[in-house]
Amino acid sequence: MSVNACFWTSTTAGTGNGFNQQICATVDSSTIGDSTPLATSAQIDTLVTVTDVMWVLIAGILVFWMQAGFAMLEAGSVRAKNTNNILFKNLMDASLAAITYWLLGYSFAFGTERYIYQSPGMDNRFIGAGNWALQNYNNDTDYHSFFFQWAFAGAAATIVSGCVAERCRLEAYFVYTIALTTFIYPVVAHWVWSSTGWMSAFYVDGDGNRYLKENGVLDFAGSGVVHMTGGFAGLIGAVAIGPRKYFNDPENEHKLKGSSDLLAALGVIILWMGWYGFNAGSTLGAGSGDGTYINLAAKVCVTTTIAAAMGAITCMVYSRLVKGFFDLTFCLNGVLAGLVSITAPCATVEPWASMMIGLLGAFVYIGASAGIKKLGIDDPLDAFPIHGVCGAWGVLSNGIFATRSNIARTYGFENDAVISGNQFRNQLIAVIVIAGWVSFTSSLIFFPLKFAGLLRVSEEDEEKGLDVSEHGTKDVGGLPLQSMGYEKKNSTTNV
Repeated sequence: MSVNACFWTSTTAGTGNGFNQQICATVDSSTIGDSTPLATSAQIDTLVTVTDVMWVLIAGILVFWMQAGFAMLEAGSVRAKNTNNILFKNLMDASLAAITYWLLGYSFAFGTERYIYQSPGMDNRFIGAGNWALQNYNNDTDYHSFFFQWAFAGAAATIVSGCVAERCRLEAYFVYTIALTTFIYPVVAHWVWSSTGWMSAFYVDGDGNRYLKENGVLDFAGSGVVHMTGGFAGLIGAVAIGPRKYFNDPENEHKLKGSSDLLAALGVIILWMGWYGFNAGSTLGAGSGDGTYINLAAKVCVTTTIAAAMGAITCMVYSRLVKGFFDLTFCLNGVLAGLVSITAPCATVEPWASMMIGLLGAFVYIGASAGIKKLGIDDPLDAFPIHGVCGAWGVLSNGIFATRSNIARTYGFENDAVISGNQFRNQLIAVIVIAGWVSFTSSLIFFPLKFAGLLRVSEEDEEKGLDVSEHGTKDVGGLPLQSMGYEKKNSTTNV
């Protein structure tokens, strides 16, 4: 076994001229002292596997760290009297998702990755089956996959809480979070990411063909799977629950102002950081492919950065020219619009294209935000415009800006699907189907809750704040209830 090694050195040390000489050598392992190779093939394979698993675990931790970002963003965007409530929901998003996704959701999403004729698989193109509660993981080589995918499921659920913030009952929240992470989201994940899903780029039939010619749907890190799912579920929730008091009331709308720009800004920066785990971690490996995986991850970090930055800059310029001042909240949402938009195409586009995707994503967000307000839909955090609509744009952008060489590098497909328009057709099908599926299934959750009187808190509780009515706090934003005009009815926490 021979090892090639090269390094650069300088013949002019201390002159500031840098490295100007390369030295290379080939060393045979037998000359190192005995005939034992530096590493066997099996040891190298083990090292590659360990590197891949460690990469996915670290990326999953970063994605989970995004829960802290969502918590800070949402806490800063709601009024002080609802801070405890929104933080509680973020905590429960991760907790409920962990149990429901472990028991059923992961199986519905990925199952055994085998069809029934490939016993013991029972998966089909619509939904996965088998491996309930990870019972098939009787060795220790696959748990990292569940951990990574659970973090994504939790993120999808968190998006919804922003749409219905400040007026949703906790009982309703528990119901829709369980439904989303157990069934609604896993089905979409199966369609697009499982090797047996009908839209998947990894699906092939017995003849080697994909259900959607030629490449299936390309959604590298989840603009459609995660963000559209959370965004459209949130839209249905916002429509069903109705707007908050003072919404679209020019004289009083300032009363809906969030409690802390500091927390909101901190949340967005944390989310931006976590997004590198979200996007780059979706390579699902770092040591495999003789360096191609980690090099692709590095490129994904670059495209992610450019799109986020361009989204912020676009909103900055727009706010100054149109609003007449630099709007911090607007720019923070611009960052998120760019990040959501680039999530699907981050691996398949060039850096210049990521700039365009971020720029156009900002305008998509601006238009969608204005549009839902005109329709009377109250979305306190603009979660649907950012995640739902920009998520759809991200999926579609892959059919416009992706290049043949990048698709080949990422997925291994060599064809002209983008040039022929075939790829855009596939991406459009995904947008329509995901929006339809999530809207239909979410309606089956939210509207029955509404008609049963279980969706929205009372007007009195909404006015007092959910921290008081749902969590029994005795102060609002650090101020005693009495100082805000609320009197105790008795010695308990009811007010």
